[in-house]
Amino acid sequence: MEPVARKAVITAAGLGTRFLPATKAQPKEMLPLVDKPAIQYVVEEATAAGLDDILIVTARGKRSLEDHFDRSFELEHHLQVTGKDDLLEEIRAIAALADIHYVRQKEPLGLGHAVSVAKCHVGAEPFAVLLGDDIMNGPWLLEAMLRAHAGTGASVLALKEVAPAEISSYGCAEVEEVPGSPVGPGRLVRVLSIVEKPPADRAPSNLAVIGRYVLSPGIWAALERTKPGRGGEIQLTDGIANLMEVEPVYGFVFDSGRYDVGNKLDYLKATVEIALDRPDLGPPLRAFLTALLGPDGRDT
Repeated sequence: MEPVARKAVITAAGLGTRFLPATKAQPKEMLPLVDKPAIQYVVEEATAAGLDDILIVTARGKRSLEDHFDRSFELEHHLQVTGKDDLLEEIRAIAALADIHYVRQKEPLGLGHAVSVAKCHVGAEPFAVLLGDDIMNGPWLLEAMLRAHAGTGASVLALKEVAPAEISSYGCAEVEEVPGSPVGPGRLVRVLSIVEKPPADRAPSNLAVIGRYVLSPGIWAALERTKPGRGGEIQLTDGIANLMEVEPVYGFVFDSGRYDVGNKLDYLKATVEIALDRPDLGPPLRAFLTALLGPDGRDT
């Protein structure tokens, strides 16, 4: 029986240059989506999928991220003596979300390198990788990928169709169908080849690798064989290509429920959607948007 993945690695070492100047003095992962930092949604997604041993890969300047998931006794005391019991319970729950560990990526050498620094913590077992600036609408995608891994014993990548003009911003996968293997809302495919950020006219498909992975321990040796690629960085996509030389890799194709909150427009969309889903904010926000745009969606 194949080992079941129980650990998650969340990468949060990037500089956040797309959100400057907001990220000059704070990590991009701490930018709020309504009233929670983006990184908390990613941690909650991992724990909801059953992964409660989490390693967050950080870098210099990310101490506030670590503080967020720690206890804050002064704040808790203030909330307690002022009778704000609901807030006190919410704050304490953050520190109890999971068993969270941290390791620093000391140089910005790419996503593949960021994942490789997790080797000592993860060891010889399968694990999930979640990019800290990709927000998913709930844990269903990660749960489906974990089921696919349990059924195949192989690494599984999240894949999503994008416009041809966008594929050069992603890893790109060439795939073949796997008949009769439904694992949830989406479809399982076999990855035949994978390439990092190809030009649109040379891309093998329009299937982009999106920031969720379930990886076998074979990735460690594959990353050790990976030489710097685009931008002089160790790319995880190139490491997965090396992994495919010795074992199969699958993809799970989905079509909705993902926001890249490192992208300003996606950040705004995620904020609005999350707010609309909340019973305390949704009705008044919907009324405001209707008044602002008009009932047919046009600016009045």
